[in-house]
Amino acid sequence: MTIIGITGGIGSGKSTVTRLLKDKGAFIIDADLIAREIVEPGQPALAELAAEFGEDIIDSSGRLRRAVLAQRAFVDAEHTEQLNAITHPRIAERTRELLGTAAAQGAEVIVHDSALLIEQGLHKSVDITAVVTAPEQVRIERLVNKRGLDEQDARQRIARQLSDEHRARVADVVLDNSGTVEQLQQQVEQLWEQAQAGG
Repeated sequence: MTIIGITGGIGSGKSTVTRLLKDKGAFIIDADLIAREIVEPGQPALAELAAEFGEDIIDSSGRLRRAVLAQRAFVDAEHTEQLNAITHPRIAERTRELLGTAAAQGAEVIVHDSALLIEQGLHKSVDITAVVTAPEQVRIERLVNKRGLDEQDARQRIARQLSDEHRARVADVVLDNSGTVEQLQQQVEQLWEQAQAGG
């Protein structure tokens, strides 16, 4: 069993890499999906977030108003830490559960897709750390055209994250996603072969 950690900055295309690996048969653990699961209606984390950041972060149907939470949680480091203290332990617990599921199913290649793989030290517990990179302007264009962010917001989000250079220093594999999907696919093919060989 080989675990690949996939990470990269916003707009780099790590979700595309994860999808390509899933198509090859990898078992996927997606930190973004887990982060959404743990704040579903009725989940303990949602009640804790409301107690911390205000009941009005929950809409009339009982769902999290993400934009409202973001406005309050990302104003400074202290509030962000409060958010992380509620969500990160639950994300870690769910990740461990999914790793157990993957092992029980006999998965040969597991992909742990996490934007914070390096920041949280999770790269130390995978066999291959793969960093997806793309030039900043390419990432900004993707965020504006595909996700509907305004350019200033896109630039600020990129600036708040680790640089590609920082990520590359701890990477085992760097996937350059500045070109076509076909070019990315060729790199993913090599990563898949490396994973099947045991990392």
